[in-house]
Amino acid sequence: MIDVKINDGIAVLTLMHGKANALDLEFCEALAARFQELRGSAAKAVVITGQGRMFSAGVDLKRLSEGGADYIRKFLPVLHKLYDTVFFHPKPVVAAINGHAIAGGAVLAACADRRIMARESGRIGVTELLVGVPFPALAFEIVRFAVPPYFFSETILSGETFAADVAAHRGWVNEAVAPALMMERAMAAAQSLAALSPPAFAQTKMQIRQAVSERMAASGQATDKKVTDIWTAPATLDFIRDYVARTLKK
Repeated sequence: MIDVKINDGIAVLTLMHGKANALDLEFCEALAARFQELRGSAAKAVVITGQGRMFSAGVDLKRLSEGGADYIRKFLPVLHKLYDTVFFHPKPVVAAINGHAIAGGAVLAACADRRIMARESGRIGVTELLVGVPFPALAFEIVRFAVPPYFFSETILSGETFAADVAAHRGWVNEAVAPALMMERAMAAAQSLAALSPPAFAQTKMQIRQAVSERMAASGQATDKKVTDIWTAPATLDFIRDYVARTLKK
């Protein structure tokens, strides 16, 4: 599912879960476990990337629609744990976005401290409302954290996806680069952040993300209860199945 290599002190995690790196229960658990392990490792920073033209297509909607409400109730807490583990990881995290990063995959990329996206290799954006589901509380807060306020509401409500240069303009990514330069730039960003004092970096990162922690503490649990009710409603599952059927025909 995940290939882990250490390159000059940087842990490079390559997502290798099927064709789309779709987020299902087992993949989320495995990726969260890798990040937990890296907390206590000698790695100074983490670079996360995919293969070919796919970073991650987001939540595995086919698995979700087949599993129904029971699967969703198990899956959403695991998805939350993945985002929490990556977003609040104390070491520098860089996303090398090699291809499409859609919906939950875009949120995963947004967990990183720096995002480097390859041009002409894919698109990035959150399509949750097009699928018919609201954002889990932490996913919503991560997108709000990553996307500048001017673009935030439009980004969320439109479900639009963006090419690398447009994504850089709108704040989804920090850099749009030629595909051949993506990993070089991602590694350079990771090395630059890793050169900082680790305790100082970890504390500063926590402070930068403090507003997210506070909003989650204040209303995250109540929001996620409402979100789960909507995701597991029969009408929502019908909407998802219809979306999957229409999308697979393309």
